[in-house]
Amino acid sequence: MTTELFYLVLSALLLASLWIPFVVGVNMHGKEPISDSMTKVLPVQRLPDWVQRANRVHLNLAEQFPAFAASVSVLHLLDISTAVTVWAASLYFLLRIGHAIVMWAGIAAPVRPVIFTASWICILVLGWQAF
Repeated sequence: MTTELFYLVLSALLLASLWIPFVVGVNMHGKEPISDSMTKVLPVQRLPDWVQRANRVHLNLAEQFPAFAASVSVLHLLDISTAVTVWAASLYFLLRIGHAIVMWAGIAAPVRPVIFTASWICILVLGWQAF
């Protein structure tokens, strides 16, 4: 397994686990009765700020992950693995962990947007390496 694929798997596992803080928060604070809990979800806006941020952490990675996965997959299919691709894939994963921590902590600008933008740049670098 290449280093890039390793970080793809770690990123997938991170994405698959980021729902946990949100669900914990919903179960701790979302006890408000809802007439039809099978079709209606308690509005996120009524939950504490940290629970809303936990939801955003998960959604944000869910939005960015497909581009990362596609880039790493294309590089793997093309048998491209360089110091640049290893660096970009590993940095992407570390930045996503940092983004989650900063977001959960409620730290706003400029840290969170800088981390998000840096992880986006990692995806661009990976895509560029395919050409």
